[in-house]
Amino acid sequence: MPPAPELISPRSARVSAARRLAKRNFRGKDRLFLAEGPQAVREAAGHQVDGVPTLVELFATVEAAERYADIVGEAHAAGARVHLADEAVISDISTTVTPQGVVGICRFLDTPFEEILAARPKLVAVLAHVRDPGNAGTVLRCADAAGAEAVVLTDASVDLYNPKAVRASVGSLFHLPVAVGVPVEAAVAGLRSAGVRILAADGAGENDLDAELDQGTMGGPTAWVFGNEAWGLPEETRGLADAVVRVPIHGKAESLNLATAAAVCLYASARAQRAFGGCRTVTPS
Repeated sequence: MPPAPELISPRSARVSAARRLAKRNFRGKDRLFLAEGPQAVREAAGHQVDGVPTLVELFATVEAAERYADIVGEAHAAGARVHLADEAVISDISTTVTPQGVVGICRFLDTPFEEILAARPKLVAVLAHVRDPGNAGTVLRCADAAGAEAVVLTDASVDLYNPKAVRASVGSLFHLPVAVGVPVEAAVAGLRSAGVRILAADGAGENDLDAELDQGTMGGPTAWVFGNEAWGLPEETRGLADAVVRVPIHGKAESLNLATAAAVCLYASARAQRAFGGCRTVTPS
């Protein structure tokens, strides 16, 4: 059994180092980020990259350490330093209004884009101009749920490790490869060279998602390119795609928000790929 941790001082250098990770420049310098809440920390504790554990440190209130004893145990097993802290310390480190008592410090875990291409992915979400961290994390969660093999954040999109993006992913950040900082032109060219069809999601698209499904064009490897929350995709980005596809609006709603549209598109591809003749179809040998 590991020794019981002592209550850490609010003036500790460890607390100061954790607090500064709320800022992007310090995250980049230290190559560390915050994971807040039991779900994210639990996923982090069980995650590793090339045999190196992702979770570095865990801060928890006494009450949270008792409630989430399994997380504390996994953190110890991963070799992470575990600190007990009072609620004021957790609030100081956390970026949420109502912290849940556990905050982890994690190593960066983004994957080189070349490794994603080498894996020949069948379904990819490309966040081309997504600026809102909550939307970015939610799209990542949708991609994970739909069975995508990768997510790509271009150099025009928000920081993957923004605390709000990490929270919005609800642990999905630790489930699938994510490449960051890839120019959109390079992302499209690389995926196309890997045999992936590029679809740009845009409310003004000439192609209708229902028609694509009816015509049987959705069963192959696909990358969906998603744009900015307010103004969608610029013309030059739409021009890179093999098709620009709109989600049909059958009711009176003016539009769908980014995360909802992404979920519809990704699940449409996932369903088509698993149908007879799709790229994920399992045929008897």
